[in-house]
Amino acid sequence: MIAIACPGQGSQTPGFFEPWLELPTFRKQIEKSSEVLGIDLVHFGTAADQDAIRDNKIAQPLIVAAGIASFLVLQETLGSKLSVSSTAGHSVGEITSAYVAGIFDDETALKFVQKRGNEMARASSLEESSMAAVVGGDQATVLSELAAKGLTAANYNGSGQIVAAGSTKLISELVENAPGGTRVIQLQVAGAFHTGFMESARGPLAEYAKGVETQDPDLLIWTNNDGTEVKSGPRFLELLVNQVSNPVRWDLTMDSMTKAGVSLLIELLPGGALSGIAKRAMPNTVAIAVKTPADLDKVAEAIGK
Repeated sequence: MIAIACPGQGSQTPGFFEPWLELPTFRKQIEKSSEVLGIDLVHFGTAADQDAIRDNKIAQPLIVAAGIASFLVLQETLGSKLSVSSTAGHSVGEITSAYVAGIFDDETALKFVQKRGNEMARASSLEESSMAAVVGGDQATVLSELAAKGLTAANYNGSGQIVAAGSTKLISELVENAPGGTRVIQLQVAGAFHTGFMESARGPLAEYAKGVETQDPDLLIWTNNDGTEVKSGPRFLELLVNQVSNPVRWDLTMDSMTKAGVSLLIELLPGGALSGIAKRAMPNTVAIAVKTPADLDKVAEAIGK
């Protein structure tokens, strides 16, 4: 079984569009997405610096647009050899995943993620907050220490990784004083996503979602809510709205992938994080990140085996 994994915020890096824009299909889709969004995605995917592409209003549409465009290139390159049967996304990547599964068309996905990014940017401006990955250690002990420090577990990424979220001050203190047996990595994000810090974004997004059209998924799709399969487009949209201020259970999503028999996981652009986690947490699954067009050959080789 082939699964498409769609990365979330923090996976973007300056200039990550560079080699892709030489591909006509990718460039055409990015130019279309730029027009839909009213944002010069080519600029933000090539010339913009890290601070510019960390802004929620830019980062979220940029990531989803990149995922959609790279999926189209993947389909074009591999044709009938690419038999995708399932998909899942991490955080904002769930919107890309909804496109892959046929719940959203590309314009719906782009407009929804733009609304999401704008509302989360407003929520982030109310109080300075941030996130950091805590790698290693016993999960129960890590969760207990985070709670004692006034922090929240926003992402359960599996394979010994918890993402902590909270005020910028408390996250800085966590980075400087990692819990025993762990290392802490500051994330390049602009807020404490998937926590109560984002609650003010959920209401406006829910109101917007009332006018969003969906289709039931064509593929098996899992939710970050609890890792279960979702068979209804409207239900997946409801979960997308609620996920803004609730933890991401990527650990449970990977458990479901493993139980379903996913043998090849292909991570769309800007890939790397999810395939890295999968290599540790899903040892019987081949995980490939499509970071550059050259990685398409790796996917073709894996499918041909």
